Amino acid sequence: MPEGDTVYRAAHRLDAALTGATLTRSDFRIPSLATVDLSGARVTACRSVGKHLFIDLDGDRTVSIHSHLKMEGAWHVYRPGERWRRPGFTARIVLRTGQVEAVGFDLGTLELTERPGDTVAHLGPDLLGPDWDLETAAANLAADPDRPIGLALLDQRAMAGVGNIYRSELCFLSAVHPATPIGAVDALTLAGDAHRLLAANRLQAVRCTTGDRRRGRELWVYGRDRRACRRCGTAIRRGMLSERVIYFCPSCQRPPAAST
Repeated sequence: MPEGDTVYRAAHRLDAALTGATLTRSDFRIPSLATVDLSGARVTACRSVGKHLFIDLDGDRTVSIHSHLKMEGAWHVYRPGERWRRPGFTARIVLRTGQVEAVGFDLGTLELTERPGDTVAHLGPDLLGPDWDLETAAANLAADPDRPIGLALLDQRAMAGVGNIYRSELCFLSAVHPATPIGAVDALTLAGDAHRLLAANRLQAVRCTTGDRRRGRELWVYGRDRRACRRCGTAIRRGMLSERVIYFCPSCQRPPAAST
């Protein structure tokens, strides 16, 4: 799944390219929407909510294009006639204005909705949203104190936007193993750190959690299996928690006694 900052950047690019423009063509390349024509609709906003992306339109009816990138999805913006950087058969939607062509590739979810708020009503506070609520996010995380921190962080109902990369990085910064019960950490600090990291990276081409943006030094533990911990030198380990990969330093982040 993408991280919330990835979806935020995609929405930001689309917003700059599309908002205020009128669609001259829409091409949905999925059976359920193959006959839909949104030509003539005006784009009023492109925005992210957690890991969900909405393109809001005003035309014959007010409607939003809702997409979720899942594992492989991406939105690209091109000049008309410019060669796509992904194969055409992976395109799921093409939106054109007089100036640009926006293409959604390999989108895990693609649908039209007249009630976009209902689509994301189950989510916790959006880490990159204008209505981010630190106290509510912390209370949601701490609601089940026995739940492993690594599972609580990925629960979008607690707060929306953390994926597997930030899960591992946040656990390292909190000096806890991902299997540690959430009740053993300060949920307010954890939620604040999550907001700080995603906000700092929301418009960055390369994600960084260490403060060192030199190539290869951007992350603390994620993807660094068997490499030296940047703090203590111990080899980083790769493990599994509820069928998802985790990375951790066995010295800086000692597993709870019951963890194997």
